[in-house]
Amino acid sequence: MDRMIYLSMSGAKATMQRQDTLANNLANASTTGFRAELQALRAVPVQGSGASTRVFTLETTTGHDDTPGVLQHTGRNLDVAMRGQAWLAVQGLDGTEAYTRAGSLQVAADGTLQTTGGLVVLGDGGPIQLPAGARVQIGEDGTINAAVGNGPPAPQGRLKLVTPEAKLARGEDGLFRDAGGEPLPADPAARLQDGALEGSNVNPVETMVAMISAARQFEAQMKMLQTAQNNENAATKLLSSQP
Repeated sequence: MDRMIYLSMSGAKATMQRQDTLANNLANASTTGFRAELQALRAVPVQGSGASTRVFTLETTTGHDDTPGVLQHTGRNLDVAMRGQAWLAVQGLDGTEAYTRAGSLQVAADGTLQTTGGLVVLGDGGPIQLPAGARVQIGEDGTINAAVGNGPPAPQGRLKLVTPEAKLARGEDGLFRDAGGEPLPADPAARLQDGALEGSNVNPVETMVAMISAARQFEAQMKMLQTAQNNENAATKLLSSQP
């Protein structure tokens, strides 16, 4: 009896965690550069005397989906979309170097190049400062040129683009970092598409179908718990009626 309870209880908890992941993915279906979070489950035997036949269902973190999102051409000179497996280096709120595929940029009042979320964009030599009122052009290799007034464009630096050899880890702030915590070297061969943004790689239809499936699975597990309770009540009533 208790084996049924273990199975349905741990399965229901895992299904709720899966629903949370799917809901987060669906909420970011229109977020620029978003990478869908993946989830897998595994069975783990319960340790302890007399519990060798009991199994818990635990989440196994598999990371994120690296499939590129659809390019959306905007024509804006401060919009960039990374090509292939390239990532843009930014400074996280904690001061560490992090990476993103969201390439919608802006120039702050003090001339610092930032993302539209307010994160400082890093160049090969650190934060990038641009002249006030400059017309900015970004090349496919990340080179930044700015022209003030009627003057010719002048180089202002180069965006730091990296191409990780291993899969990056997503942080609680939504940014990605190397699993070892160290900054990655700039990749001279990395390229970007100016005047465009990369959309989210979440498929809304598939995610909705998965959410419906998870909801039905949760209902089935709740019915198993109810069945276990009914069986326990019936057994108790039967035993109590014996002389």
